[in-house]
Amino acid sequence: MSPEFYGFLGFLALFVLLGLGTPVAISLLVVGFAGTVALSGFQAAAFTLSGQIFATVTVYELSIIPLFILMGNLASAAGLSRDLFEAAHKVIGHLKGGLAAATVMGCAGFAALSGSSLASAITMGKVAYPEMRRFNYGDRLATGSIAAGGTLGILIPPSTGFVVYAVLTEESIGRLFMAGVLPGLLLTGMFLVAIACVTLFWPEEGPRGPKFSLKEKLVALVRATGIGVIICITIGGIYTGFFTPVEAAGVGAFFALLMLVLRGKCTAATLYSVSSETLKTTGMAFFILVGANVFAPFVALSHLPASIAEAMTGLALGTYGTLALILLGYVILGMFIEGLSLLVITLPIVFPLVIGLGFDPIWLGVVMVLVLEMGLISPPVGVNVFIVKSVVPDVRIETIFAGIMPFWLAMIVTLALIVAFPGIALLLPNAMYN
Repeated sequence: MSPEFYGFLGFLALFVLLGLGTPVAISLLVVGFAGTVALSGFQAAAFTLSGQIFATVTVYELSIIPLFILMGNLASAAGLSRDLFEAAHKVIGHLKGGLAAATVMGCAGFAALSGSSLASAITMGKVAYPEMRRFNYGDRLATGSIAAGGTLGILIPPSTGFVVYAVLTEESIGRLFMAGVLPGLLLTGMFLVAIACVTLFWPEEGPRGPKFSLKEKLVALVRATGIGVIICITIGGIYTGFFTPVEAAGVGAFFALLMLVLRGKCTAATLYSVSSETLKTTGMAFFILVGANVFAPFVALSHLPASIAEAMTGLALGTYGTLALILLGYVILGMFIEGLSLLVITLPIVFPLVIGLGFDPIWLGVVMVLVLEMGLISPPVGVNVFIVKSVVPDVRIETIFAGIMPFWLAMIVTLALIVAFPGIALLLPNAMYN
């Protein structure tokens, strides 16, 4: 049998294992190890397995993952996410759909600390949904804004998706973080436009909230400066070159801990909870990366990427036609497979193919992460939708999926703009290194 056939069998086995509920990391390890045994023998497979485990956990740049996860957990424990929502609530809550807009803005701010879509959706869901229900918001707009706003966590830096992409493609984490800033702000703005459109045609979905005095607004804004300071220090430090991304993560985690202490919330129980969640999430991320680094050599040995590239070139779709077909495949697969898992599974094939078409690898990272965001809220298995469902169990799942559709369309528009104007993603990273 040809190497390509083994590669095809490997991917088929991988999807079968995932369909049976096997954890992604274990599925990648099993298929990668077995495939390497079939193509190169047991000794080469054993060497790859042992070598990749050690190589992955000792990569210095990967220490950014636990540090940023720790920063996000400390910030959440300190109540910084609630402060951000309250500030937005008091400034724009009196507008139509103002609370939904405040939720999206709160998600964007918290995303700049946590780097996690799921954490953003859970945190803001607990904070924002009770307020929107109190002011008689429609369930579609309320839940849709939380689920969609949560997806900003994978695009706005620091993003775990960018870190994984950088490690697997050997690109710069700092450049990828900078590349995500303007697209993240653009997508946030598009979500706000989507909310305005929904409340224009269905005003009952987002009624006006109460007006607050100037003093109340200023107090809320001052209280929310803590999260702004941390964001400016970390992202600003990376942009100016004062910090490396890893150093920025450490400094951000320190300031988040300082906020926890200053607010009198630094108890033994809180520290235990924060540490436990950080270790669990970090362990899961590293386990997936180990599996990806065992799976990738098998894919390379199978020559499958070259065969697929040759087949797609033969379709004569052109550069952008081929890119559109790849992105459509990601949207479809994202409906069934969690984004980070999909990234590590497909990147060994997709990256060399798209780079061979002449696209910038940093720009590609932004486009891929944005498409993965779409999968987080796409039916039937949008992970963020089910996260929101767990926070608001009395709302029907069909209602949440209906609520995310305007935001999904906003993602399509944002994706089209970034593909049409690559400078949106490349402006800051290019300026950073010039």
